[in-house]
Amino acid sequence: MTYLQLLWSFLQIGLFSFGGGYASVPLIQSQVVDLYHWMDKTEFVDIITISQMTPGPVAINCATFVGIRVGGIPGALVATLGCVLPSCVIVLILAWIYKKYRNLPIIQGILGGLRPAIVALIASAGVSILQTSFYPVTKGAFSLENIDWLAILFFALCFFVLRKVKCNPILIMLGAGGVSLILYFILNACGMAFPFV
Repeated sequence: MTYLQLLWSFLQIGLFSFGGGYASVPLIQSQVVDLYHWMDKTEFVDIITISQMTPGPVAINCATFVGIRVGGIPGALVATLGCVLPSCVIVLILAWIYKKYRNLPIIQGILGGLRPAIVALIASAGVSILQTSFYPVTKGAFSLENIDWLAILFFALCFFVLRKVKCNPILIMLGAGGVSLILYFILNACGMAFPFV
């Protein structure tokens, strides 16, 4: 039954995630976290982070990681197949339609109308990830005490380096991970809790 749920969930995600990997993040979250409770929101953000760091599209990587978490290697295969299959079929159909009718104004209008929706889905995914990263408490009233100020500082520094210095994003990720590791060992040696753990 779990394999059928995985297949059905990622078939829906593959079918309705227009605009690439980041646009599919809210859909994956609604299936994986909200509907089936296969993981909580913090674990989901970790999965998204790993999916971004590994080669390949975010949605397919996320499907593979969720599938492994829920059903092992068979689960990974089923979830990945569910995520990829609708895209393959739709792309083949659309390629045929576009080749035949590409000069019609209605086709150009449809493509133009999809762009704002894609931007909104990507922005929604970004806000959700930032909210979970900066404010890891999922229940209770909003409080300034629960804001992860160190995560906000890391984000601001990485964003500044990325925009102003034009540094390679891979180097920024490695640098942030290295600084976090050093801070973890320093705070652990002092008997203090590391805020990211």
